[in-house]
Amino acid sequence: MLEKLFKLKEHGTNVRTEVMAGLTTFMTMAYILAVNPNILSAAGMDSTAVLIATCLASFIGTICMAFMANLPFALSAGMGLNAYLAFTVCIGYGYPWQVALLAVFIEGIIFIVLSLTNVREAIFNAIPLSLKRAVSVGIGLFIAFIGLQNAGLTVNNDSTLVSIVSFRENFSTSGICALLALIGVLLTAALHIRNVKGSILIGILGTWVLGMICQAVGLYVPDYADYFSLFPSFSLPNFGALSETFGQCFNVNFDHVGIFNFIVIVFSFLFVDLFDTLGTLIGVSTKAGMLDEEGRLPGIKPALLADAIATTAGAVLGTSTTTTFVESASGVGAGGRTGLTALTTALLFLASILLAPVFIAIPSFATAPALIVVGFLMFSTITEIRFDDLTNAIPAYLCVIAMPLFYSISEGISIGIISYVILNLAAGKAKNINPVMYVLAVLFILKYIFL
Repeated sequence: MLEKLFKLKEHGTNVRTEVMAGLTTFMTMAYILAVNPNILSAAGMDSTAVLIATCLASFIGTICMAFMANLPFALSAGMGLNAYLAFTVCIGYGYPWQVALLAVFIEGIIFIVLSLTNVREAIFNAIPLSLKRAVSVGIGLFIAFIGLQNAGLTVNNDSTLVSIVSFRENFSTSGICALLALIGVLLTAALHIRNVKGSILIGILGTWVLGMICQAVGLYVPDYADYFSLFPSFSLPNFGALSETFGQCFNVNFDHVGIFNFIVIVFSFLFVDLFDTLGTLIGVSTKAGMLDEEGRLPGIKPALLADAIATTAGAVLGTSTTTTFVESASGVGAGGRTGLTALTTALLFLASILLAPVFIAIPSFATAPALIVVGFLMFSTITEIRFDDLTNAIPAYLCVIAMPLFYSISEGISIGIISYVILNLAAGKAKNINPVMYVLAVLFILKYIFL
């Protein structure tokens, strides 16, 4: 049956290899189950509901990838997109999280339409490669900055805006947490350097265990106001918590939501999701030797459709944009070549719901190292940006620095596109500008005029 469904022999693989590959993929991306509730709870969402929604959306998306595309890729709540929802849309713009989820739902519907047509290729081809790579780099820095904040390593400073924490002041709470986060970064990085499978998840759990040891010996003293006990409660999850977020994307009052702002938010989600998904699919497929002679991925249309369905379902359930994870490369590296790898990962995500109380108990200083290290992995794309062509390099640079410094992914995208069009026109290189870029630049300029 499995042979008939996934054509294992045709892809030169077997059941054991595929199952082990699926387990490997899950181990490398299970950190999202600790990180995503931590991030989205900052927007006012119930963390248990977010975790259950994330597990279910990951299951739905990865199952679709398995049976619709027969590819070994797994999906979950995208890093960067969850930060955009919480810290830019909700905290920055002041919109309720229900509005943000509606934007994700609409983005998913649009993505479904684009996945059934050839429009996505037209949009993809319109954006210069330098800006596509810059978006990845900028998101990496943005995520890392959030990680430094969650760790308590970066703190407010009235003179310089930000500075490093004083480890000696309040050492039993903020000081020891910041120190543990720093140790967690080094631990996770060391494991990653040694190619340890599941290094990010191990880093999270290792940092958390160190924290519990510190609490046991009195180095960490919870004050139960901002710093709670680090020991988890072992109990069955509150499945009813899902009602806190399920269907709330349709419970929106538009009285205080500017329609133009809302359109920009939808476009920002769509832009990042579209290019992140395409980039991940092509990048991982290249490593696995899945591309044809012309550099195309045969199953890319159903793969994109699976991604879009997952995003739409995730918004209804109560989580941020669900997208294909680059960590799928770990499963591919372990020999995964078919949808059986994805099916294995999907079932593990579904089973993870039972561990919800444990994931929810993981403190922010323990998940911060994951954000910082994932930020590095995304930042590494900077080596692929050519800096000898300034009309490409400067817009890419502006896009990268705008995201962390303006605390907004959409601002980075806006500034990158506007500057690219203006600088290429100024340099007499109008022929390099795709007509779609003019439309996007005008839309973003109008955003700044009317906001």
